[in-house]
Amino acid sequence: MSEHQATIGGQPRHNMFMRYIERFDDGEIARWAFRGLLAGAIVVIGLDLKALYDDRLMLDPTATGTTVIVEPVLPPAVRPGSEGQPTLDPRENVTADDDAMRRPLRFELHSGGVMSAEGSIDVGAAQRFAAEMEARGEYVKKLTLNSPGGSLDDAMAMARLVREQGIATEVPDGALCASSCPLVLAGGAVRSVGEKAAVGLHQFYAATKGPNDPAQAMSDAQATAARIARYLSEMDVDPALWLHALDTPPQALYYLSAEEMTRYRLTTGGATLASR
Repeated sequence: MSEHQATIGGQPRHNMFMRYIERFDDGEIARWAFRGLLAGAIVVIGLDLKALYDDRLMLDPTATGTTVIVEPVLPPAVRPGSEGQPTLDPRENVTADDDAMRRPLRFELHSGGVMSAEGSIDVGAAQRFAAEMEARGEYVKKLTLNSPGGSLDDAMAMARLVREQGIATEVPDGALCASSCPLVLAGGAVRSVGEKAAVGLHQFYAATKGPNDPAQAMSDAQATAARIARYLSEMDVDPALWLHALDTPPQALYYLSAEEMTRYRLTTGGATLASR
């Protein structure tokens, strides 16, 4: 290569490239790397969506223009780890009654300013929660969760009201918080998870009666992932948390360890979590 080819304006090309890279701090580079990883995961999920769900569409009411009811999940098979090795499986600690968990989310105020939320997060749960807070919110200091999940929009609406009111959230021992429920947990001003509780993630979907449209399904998948990433950032939770959901089909759950919940800031410094 001639000297003219190896330089631009008298400066070696590799020096110019290094100076360009040095313009960005490590945090910005890491953020762009995460965005690239998240985008790649979304594309892969979109391409495989038809085979995974048959006649189901990814949840995104904004994209579909209709209200989508998401089927909650009771503790199913655990998502295998890398190379087929088993992952965390806290299901033996879950003491909730399956029938109770399938019923629509219900609220009960207990002593000490603790309100419990148990059952599936059905469409309309956020409105009922808002009514409860309007009537008795001045007494509520903490919201405990025991839910297999459900409606994405209702979960995020509940969480935003929780954050607005400065309420703590907790998944107590023996409880399950899965699917959209961890998004409610993320809304707490202080967030804690019991040593014998289970917090699980998986891909969102909704049952539909119409034919599958792969292009619309991919669009919905990307829109849903983007909405959740923005929401988690709003709640000061690391959006990288949701990579575990993107990688886990709806027939399984990825159960988070105490270390992962701390690292992703799903739980806060106010929580006492035992190692698993």
